Amino acid sequence: VLDYEPGGRLDLPRQVGPSEEIQELRNAFARAVARVEESDAEMAGALEGQRRLVREVHHRVKNNLQVVASLLNIHGRSATTPEARSAYAGISRRVGALSIVHRNHFAEMEENRGIALRPLLTELAAELRAGAPEAARSFRIDLDLDSVNTTQDVAVAVAFLITEIVEFAMLHQPDDPVEISLRRTSELTARLALRSRVLVPDEDETSEKIQFERIVGGLAKQLRSTLDRKLGGYSVDLPVFPPL
Repeated sequence: VLDYEPGGRLDLPRQVGPSEEIQELRNAFARAVARVEESDAEMAGALEGQRRLVREVHHRVKNNLQVVASLLNIHGRSATTPEARSAYAGISRRVGALSIVHRNHFAEMEENRGIALRPLLTELAAELRAGAPEAARSFRIDLDLDSVNTTQDVAVAVAFLITEIVEFAMLHQPDDPVEISLRRTSELTARLALRSRVLVPDEDETSEKIQFERIVGGLAKQLRSTLDRKLGGYSVDLPVFPPL
């Protein structure tokens, strides 16, 4: 028994002379060990199969979102009115944001550490700049990000929140940059802050501004937080994983 290692064979010596009860106990012990090892092997196989299935699902979702984004871009370029082109571009930005989250989640699955927000937000900022409307081709997004990891649900809400604010800034203040910072504030929380002159919470609100405020406020609630609205900057707390 002292020489036994998990996964190996348990060979118990047969000694001459022990009572029948001790022999039966030896055999029962060997059978119990064999059943435990068989169960462990089955669970390991099932876990690996589930992991492959989840990876395949995320891979398919990622590819399908990329196809949808490409179709939206094609239809947007062929649209005949500025309003239609703007609508296609807005939808494409949101589909693209979701696709980036899935792509980063797929890349981080083996580590089992959730989604790293720093590379995700860097990629998202580059994507938003690349898809900026003609009037905002020189639009700048400045990033100052800590390295933190979080869940997929939080990453989706963060990506949509940034997309909404950056798009609103591109359409209304295309010559002014948006500054995005992400700072760990404790082991389990981080603070996301976006600064732009377009963020004026107390100005006379048009229907477009009312809808914008409702959307970003709802996304903050998905993070189980309240959107802190100040002149020139909105911020929100979000849950993150403890540092390694």
